Amino acid sequence: MAKKSGLGRGLEALIPGGERMQMGGVITLRVEQIERNPRQPRAHIDPEELTELADSIHEHGVLQPLIVSEGEQPEQYVLIAGERRLLAARQAGLERVPVLIREASDQERLELALIENVQRTDLSPLEAAEAYRQLSEDFDLSHEEIAKRVSKSRVAVTNTLRLLKLPEKVLQALREGRISEGHARALLALANAQAQAAALQTILAHELNVRQTEELVRRLSGERRLVKAKPAPAAEISALQEQLESWLGTPVSLKNHRQGGTITIRYYSDEELNALVERLLGPTWDN
Repeated sequence: MAKKSGLGRGLEALIPGGERMQMGGVITLRVEQIERNPRQPRAHIDPEELTELADSIHEHGVLQPLIVSEGEQPEQYVLIAGERRLLAARQAGLERVPVLIREASDQERLELALIENVQRTDLSPLEAAEAYRQLSEDFDLSHEEIAKRVSKSRVAVTNTLRLLKLPEKVLQALREGRISEGHARALLALANAQAQAAALQTILAHELNVRQTEELVRRLSGERRLVKAKPAPAAEISALQEQLESWLGTPVSLKNHRQGGTITIRYYSDEELNALVERLLGPTWDN
């Protein structure tokens, strides 16, 4: 089992003065001395956002230092955090950029790049899933250990990883933004890739929202017929519902009645059910 590195605290672990800092402050390096982190989880950077950042850097310089570690070759370094800043600096024509140098293993490079992007909500669901997969398979970390490192619930990590089980047609639609993560997770409840791909065509053809997709999946699974979309709930109910979904990492439905109401929490596997129970009752519940 890989050792815990204590990186769940986030990027503050990189601030100068830490035990593992090789140099006491910011220095500058030539941009050609810095190579991309091979474990960088983010696969796509918006060109317009990069151009805007390059314009800002051209005018004001790089205000926040990049984080690098020593590479295999002398005077070469591997980027840990700050890929957009590095690309934008190159686009702006800068020859040198400010950096902090620290020691980091291959695993730590992945964790820190993942933490930086997750904290800034820059990763797509599939980019996060691939990063979690690397931490799980390449470094033998449990879902619970991954969750602690990125400040997510274990349910959220497990649900995100399950996206990688979907067929390529569904994954491509998710990458292109034609469906959301909620659509994709609903499709996981179908028995096989053929059923998931067929349901995807229905979603795209009829522009179904996530709730309608869940109903479609139930109908295809023989549970009940697809029903018409209901009126949107009140704003405060929607806000509370979103908070619960974010905390639990799974779809939640709140319904108000004249007296009281109901909360419905959805799960798509026994593993998700166990994770939800642990999330609600704590890790010491008797299963």
